[in-house]
Amino acid sequence: MFSLIKREQGKKWRNWAETHEGKPESTFYPSSVDEVVAIVKEAANQGKKIRVIGAGHSFTNLVGTEQWLVSLDQLTGIEQIDEATNTVTVFGGTRLYQLGKELERLGYAQENLGDINVQSIAGAISTGTHGTGLSFGNIPTQVKALTIVTATGELLTVSEEENADYFKASLVSLGAFGIIVKVKLKVVECPVYEYRCEKVNYPLFVEKLDNYIKNNRHFEFYIFPYSDLVQVKRMNISENKPERLFFHHCKDLVMENYLLYVLSTGCKWFPKRSRMISKLLAKGISETNITANSHQLFATPRLVKFTEIEYCIPLHYLKPALDEVRTCIEEKNHEVHFPIECRVVNADDIWLSPSYKRESAYIAFHMFKGMPYESYFSDMEAIMRKYEGRPHWAKMHNMNQEDLQILYPKLPDFLAIREELDPNGMFMNEYLEEKLGKVRVEKEPMEMG
Repeated sequence: MFSLIKREQGKKWRNWAETHEGKPESTFYPSSVDEVVAIVKEAANQGKKIRVIGAGHSFTNLVGTEQWLVSLDQLTGIEQIDEATNTVTVFGGTRLYQLGKELERLGYAQENLGDINVQSIAGAISTGTHGTGLSFGNIPTQVKALTIVTATGELLTVSEEENADYFKASLVSLGAFGIIVKVKLKVVECPVYEYRCEKVNYPLFVEKLDNYIKNNRHFEFYIFPYSDLVQVKRMNISENKPERLFFHHCKDLVMENYLLYVLSTGCKWFPKRSRMISKLLAKGISETNITANSHQLFATPRLVKFTEIEYCIPLHYLKPALDEVRTCIEEKNHEVHFPIECRVVNADDIWLSPSYKRESAYIAFHMFKGMPYESYFSDMEAIMRKYEGRPHWAKMHNMNQEDLQILYPKLPDFLAIREELDPNGMFMNEYLEEKLGKVRVEKEPMEMG
């Protein structure tokens, strides 16, 4: 079977943000679980390392490899749906937007999504992708079971009932345990939401912040550098019928992509105009009130490329952290015009989740691609560290292994499972070794039948 699997030699890859690229020896495109198993067994025979790529939407070098890269783009779709338990089993390469459309046809939806929906479901789970709303956890909390191809080429199913000792570790695993080929998700009957967007002056916004968080099903906001205007977005259940979203999507394309690109290019050429452009973007926020199916509202098209860091802090630190961020930008006169995205997420018990054991606020900082970001990101990271910030695993950060050991109390237990499931480090790369540590004992490649 291995010789029949689609394979490309020396194909160059680049992530979406174009922050990392590489040229693996071979890139494989399995179209079945059996083909993934065959690839892993052959890699074990040859002593090859494997990394897996979905949509390439990580800003870090999570998938970088000079050896074997596995794309799950042909391992997609819904395998089965169980209406009795409101669960759906999907293949690991399924993109979130694809899953949303297929679930809608069946009358279902994911309970929460992030603001980008091009990621594969396996990638979104493995990096702790999240949406917003204090009643909801991040996307991995929707998982009921995972099927993983381990380093021996065996299929390992983990859930609360089966191999439960691995379950909470495997939900945010960075691909270090193996290749996620199937995901069993809990879903909800497709809800209709009313979406509201408005701009609020910062002092009034701070007064209302607790109310926004507690009394909205989904709530997020954007802080604009050098402006007192805050963009507030809310989504709540509606009894109204869904509207056609053609003009809404057109506005998103024009305002949040084409116009943003033109203004961002101007800032790249003339960085000192960043202050003026940020204020202009804030004033340009238009009030919106529309009704649609949930999966149509969570995500926004992102065509303008940028670099990003995102930190998760305990929710009770949100207000002082925002004040300090705004003050720092003003005092340091950072040349930044991209808004700062803020979301809230419930606590969970997933070992490497940034929201582990605490209600959380996620704060994301962006810089237009090609503009210097080091000074800005460094200052923002320093503030996030002050407030016990944990980095989003798919976003840029400067945390080292010692920092992460302090922030993630279950990391030693996670690493013990990694050693057990992948003793030769087949699924590790240089970036993961830098952040998590190298495999303790290198062993000879296993002979697989």
